[in-house]
Amino acid sequence: MKFHAGEFEVAVIGAGHAGIEAGLAAARLGCRTAVFTINMDAVGNCPCNPSIGGTAKGHLVREIDALGGEMGKAADECFLQMRMLNKGKGPAVHSLRAQIDRRAYSTRMKHTLELQENLELHQAEITELSQNADGTWRLVTRLEAEYTAKAVILATGTYLGGRIYVGDVSYESGPDGMFPAKFLPDSLEKLGMSIRRFKTGTPARVLRSSIDFSELEEQCGDDPVIPFSYDTDHPAENKVKCYVSWTNEKTKQIILDNIHRSPMYSGKIEGIGPRYCPSIEDKIVRFADKQRHQLFIEPCGMDTEEMYLQGMSSSLPEDVQIAFYHSIKGLEHCVVMRPAYAIEYFCADPIQMYSTLEFKDFPGLYGAGQFNGSSGYEEAAAQGLVAGINAALKIQQKEPMILDRSGSYIGTLIDDLVTKGCNDPYRMMTSRSEYRLILRQDNADTRLTPIGRKAGLVTDERWNKFLKKQEQMKEERRRIRKTVFAPTEELNRILTEHHTSEVTTGIRMIDLLKRPELSYEALAPVDTQRPDLDPNIFEQIMVEIKYEGYISKQLAIIEQVRRLESKLLPKQMDYEKIDGLRLEAREKLNKVRPENIGQASRISGVNPADISVLIIYLASLKNHTEETAE
Repeated sequence: MKFHAGEFEVAVIGAGHAGIEAGLAAARLGCRTAVFTINMDAVGNCPCNPSIGGTAKGHLVREIDALGGEMGKAADECFLQMRMLNKGKGPAVHSLRAQIDRRAYSTRMKHTLELQENLELHQAEITELSQNADGTWRLVTRLEAEYTAKAVILATGTYLGGRIYVGDVSYESGPDGMFPAKFLPDSLEKLGMSIRRFKTGTPARVLRSSIDFSELEEQCGDDPVIPFSYDTDHPAENKVKCYVSWTNEKTKQIILDNIHRSPMYSGKIEGIGPRYCPSIEDKIVRFADKQRHQLFIEPCGMDTEEMYLQGMSSSLPEDVQIAFYHSIKGLEHCVVMRPAYAIEYFCADPIQMYSTLEFKDFPGLYGAGQFNGSSGYEEAAAQGLVAGINAALKIQQKEPMILDRSGSYIGTLIDDLVTKGCNDPYRMMTSRSEYRLILRQDNADTRLTPIGRKAGLVTDERWNKFLKKQEQMKEERRRIRKTVFAPTEELNRILTEHHTSEVTTGIRMIDLLKRPELSYEALAPVDTQRPDLDPNIFEQIMVEIKYEGYISKQLAIIEQVRRLESKLLPKQMDYEKIDGLRLEAREKLNKVRPENIGQASRISGVNPADISVLIIYLASLKNHTEETAE
């Protein structure tokens, strides 16, 4: 017998990385919030890999932190090893990655939710979701408790209709052997929501003592450690080493001899897998001419002997997995503690959502994370934060927070999802942004902390710290423009050592820093007035100086795009009635229902001529409105 269990302003279904950020954001903005999880011990779980960040993903974590989110702080507290990736490349692609203690991270996030004012954490499987006549939402649990909420955020991860595959064996399950959300998909389809099946996978975990580390290449963390969060003043030191090995021809042959036993190739898996994070059998087939593939052997935590095999996800049978692991250097006698598996799950088509992540046809219903067709903890957390903020702002009848693609990777991620959709699990990469020299990980606070402050998530303490840093940067820019170095022997020695031309007259420090060969560190012996500031300040200023021309060009392009995005399109516009639009453009525009001209211009199948027609049509609408008003 059903019973009424409570009323909330915001209800979050799921307590993974998206659900956590959504729940915390809504509660911190003053909304009475409930977060529902199938298993309380799975809050903040990292079922795929025990790491946060990575190429482009590190940018997302920095942006989440700049807006007032939680992931960066938790990663800093629970990391085992921290590394800045791509340091040999340009600053646009530098990305932080942390190997984390998986259980410590989960415990820390669960406790954060438990302590959060305005938030209740409940272990419950939501089986039904429907909208009441007054616009509120009704949620029913498997134990027949009924809740009502003004807004609901779906952050179901891979639990929604989850099914595990290992060779010929398949069964209903969420990640890590948890119960799946079995009944909710039927309820969503009954609402009229478009959902589909995607797939992802996770590698095996092996026993540390069964690995021969003498055969492996060591991978150490950075010293000093650079943290994710702008609030972390003194990060801890690296605690562990990671290791590298490679597959070989024997590994390849074992997999090819058994490829018919893979559910991916036998047709048992219907869901579409991630293009940019394929299983090892997919790599072997797709890159047949490649002799070997790299794998990383990484610890899962300080209080466990499990080691994670990054780059080796698989859905092959367990006996085949053991055989090909044993063919790899260092793993010849490894004990597999948890076999790899593939998991298939339901997710929504994100084209159904606005840039706020609210469903266009279901007011008050939001999607976030893998439910929106993305992959990755960081992509999930970013969407959860945006959904949580916007749900709270809507309830409070405030302006929504919409992040454009020219101002953040989070904006790029969401714009790609809601404008272009995705045919396979979406993964953030630096190449997805046209403005990556502007959207660097070092300047995330400059770009987004004012937005987080306006939304209400940035505390007074964080804001004052941010303002102080901006003032310090302003003073430092002034100092290097005014500082002039005389053509001394010492200065010319430094210039010669760094393979750049000597000087015969005085030269400003800013002009020296423009030279590709020079840096703050190189000039340290003669820069005797250098202030004691956060190293991030010097890094940010140096990048601005060296790439000034390119940055100026990107800013000019951004201004043009923003002019297009300021031209808003009516929500209920019928594109079939607009003369001059091509048939394909009409179909795509009616399906996506873009919010502005800029977004319309990014829809596949809509060309510049169609955009011109839309701009003219908007102008005629405006003129007609003005004439009617007169």
